[in-house]
Amino acid sequence: MNSLQELAEKYNHTDYFKYDPIIFPRHFKDLWLKGKASLMDIEISGILCAHLAWGRREMIVRDCNKLMDEMEWRPYHYVMAGNYRSDHTSLHRTIKWSEISTILKNLKEYYSGNSSLEMLEPEEYRERIFGRKKNPKAANKKIHMFRRWMVRSDGKVDLGVWKNISPESLIIPLDVHVHRMALEMGITQRKSSDITTATEITDYLKAIFPGDPCLGDFALFAYGASGKK
Repeated sequence: MNSLQELAEKYNHTDYFKYDPIIFPRHFKDLWLKGKASLMDIEISGILCAHLAWGRREMIVRDCNKLMDEMEWRPYHYVMAGNYRSDHTSLHRTIKWSEISTILKNLKEYYSGNSSLEMLEPEEYRERIFGRKKNPKAANKKIHMFRRWMVRSDGKVDLGVWKNISPESLIIPLDVHVHRMALEMGITQRKSSDITTATEITDYLKAIFPGDPCLGDFALFAYGASGKK
């Protein structure tokens, strides 16, 4: 078995993701399966927690909890009610409550005419949801991580609640650990953390994980984050 396949098999397990931002949309998925939450609750918690997924995982989880507490653990209701905390204090690192408020306003506008984020193309999230300027070179790690959560459906870590997007079309979320491991393993020679590099790594992984290149994300991220060689 290829070493990346072995690593993916090992790390694609909930044991490694008990304290990870994906636990928040998974909470709402569990409620959704019981008829106690909506798909929109899963999507909103997912896109917001992916946005905060920057830095040490324990700090990310702590601050995702703060955000869910502010929303009274009713993300869709909170978004559509329109009364958001919008001060300039920090929620997570340099991300302020006012930045979250802008995203929530964009989500409210979007959900006023749509029932799911699934129909958005990756580049549309940046402008329509996050309110950022278009950047064709950006790796958009948080967007591709969110889409991986929502699309992959092997019943392990990812949620698999979106059924109209093929896992084959996903692009690997390019964070510092993934990029470093890809460089060390000779998967890419590119030093720029941009969409071209993310696509090159994804194309390499397609040969190892046919139809599911983002399965390789578990191997590269978890092994890289462990600090091992």
